[in-house]
Amino acid sequence: MEFPVNEFKRALRQGKPQIGLWLGLADSYVAELLAGTGFDCLVIDAEHAPNDPRSVLTQLQAMAPYPVHPIVRPSHGSVELIKQYLDIGAQTLIIPMVETPGEAQAAVAATRYPTRGVRGVGSAMARASRWNQIDDYLQRSDDEICVLVQVESVNAMKQLEAIAAVDGVDGVFFGPADLAASMGLLGKPADAAVQAAIVEGIATVKKTGKAAGTLTPDRALARKYLDHGAVFVAVGVDTLMLAKTARELAAEFKRPGLRAPD
Repeated sequence: MEFPVNEFKRALRQGKPQIGLWLGLADSYVAELLAGTGFDCLVIDAEHAPNDPRSVLTQLQAMAPYPVHPIVRPSHGSVELIKQYLDIGAQTLIIPMVETPGEAQAAVAATRYPTRGVRGVGSAMARASRWNQIDDYLQRSDDEICVLVQVESVNAMKQLEAIAAVDGVDGVFFGPADLAASMGLLGKPADAAVQAAIVEGIATVKKTGKAAGTLTPDRALARKYLDHGAVFVAVGVDTLMLAKTARELAAEFKRPGLRAPD
């Protein structure tokens, strides 16, 4: 059986911008619908959305027939949880709350089999290897796994260059909401100071030869980050899009003076 190629990882290495959408509705039907809308990647959020390995699995399966790359953000970077998401077929992970180069190294090690890392070997039960039907999966899997570490605090930003330079880290994702909170700007991810920190961070990551990315539903801000060299940017969130459209539709038909049909 043919080895699944991680086109997203190749795009990052080529500096080809990848435009994504964040998925928080935790539903495979929604994931399949959005998989056909033209985004380069869809991020399945298991940190703040009510996802677990079973719900993530059904979303990966729903997205599989479509030309879009699934990315999974676990709730934390434990070896056990990373192993589960890799075994069900995720090839790209965003590891949240990485504070130090040591934590970045640990995240990478969790994605590699011994002796290169500490990932447990269970390929006979794993969708990733198509249940041992992919030739040389154990030997070749490293090449197709993409590790993105999430930097989202003032302390982590101080160690950004060393974090990005860790061997096996493919890119750094800046978490604007938590970074803003860490800067004393809770609820203000688009504040000018946060923007400046992310722009500076993008430049630092680029110096290490790695890819930088972030999330913002603000279209002008997304373009700004792309213009400054971000390579992967999520430009929307499914929950926000649905809520916004629903509010606007309700407001249009419930505004004062609107006459009901006879």
